[in-house]
Amino acid sequence: MSVPTPHINAKPGDFAKTILMPGDPLRSKMIAEKFLENAVLVNNVRGVQGYTGTWKGVPVSVMASGMGLPSIGIYSYELFNFFDVDNIIRIGSAGALQDELKVMDVVAAQGACTDSNFAHQFELNGTFAPIADYTLLSKSVEAAKENGVDMKVGNILSVDNFYAPAGCDSSDKWKIMGVLAVDMEAAALYMNAARAGKRGLCICTISDHLYRDEYLPAEERQTSLTRMIEIALDTAVKMAEL
Repeated sequence: MSVPTPHINAKPGDFAKTILMPGDPLRSKMIAEKFLENAVLVNNVRGVQGYTGTWKGVPVSVMASGMGLPSIGIYSYELFNFFDVDNIIRIGSAGALQDELKVMDVVAAQGACTDSNFAHQFELNGTFAPIADYTLLSKSVEAAKENGVDMKVGNILSVDNFYAPAGCDSSDKWKIMGVLAVDMEAAALYMNAARAGKRGLCICTISDHLYRDEYLPAEERQTSLTRMIEIALDTAVKMAEL
């Protein structure tokens, strides 16, 4: 396939080697305007806004992924395979499972368990374990420490359904297995990165707790996740220095 693709109306070279992927297009726009210097809009197909600018002198892109494994599956596939992007860092929200986590904590997904059938397409004779790229993960841990953030690292769960039918919620079982939190995208990103020989990482801010009445309002999810964003941006700088 040539570029532009059906979902990304950009030219070769429009994207930096590292791209941050929030789910929300409005968060993508906010990051470009608040954090990047000289940000330029390079994609707006279906309102999924993508920008390229610089952070601390290093080219960085940011583009929304939409919600769910199929959506980030489309965008990450096209970015990895047609736009020469090497590193995708998902930055989003997640629901906490473990008691020690609280709203606004930052979590890096070392692994991404999933209830999705996304891996079926690869025709593997077994169960694939979606994991973060170690270099991206280790650089993000360095960046978190430098920003004074106690970032938790561990397993998360990428689910297909936001709402569980009554009597069908399996959160307790995942919690017992030590899974930290629940998102809806990381596993697909990790699988696409592995297949393309590229790097993927998911960093999430806890936006709500599945066992306590704690949550961030939707507006704050768009605008107040500064610590997570700066960790991801500084990780992009560290990757450019390799």
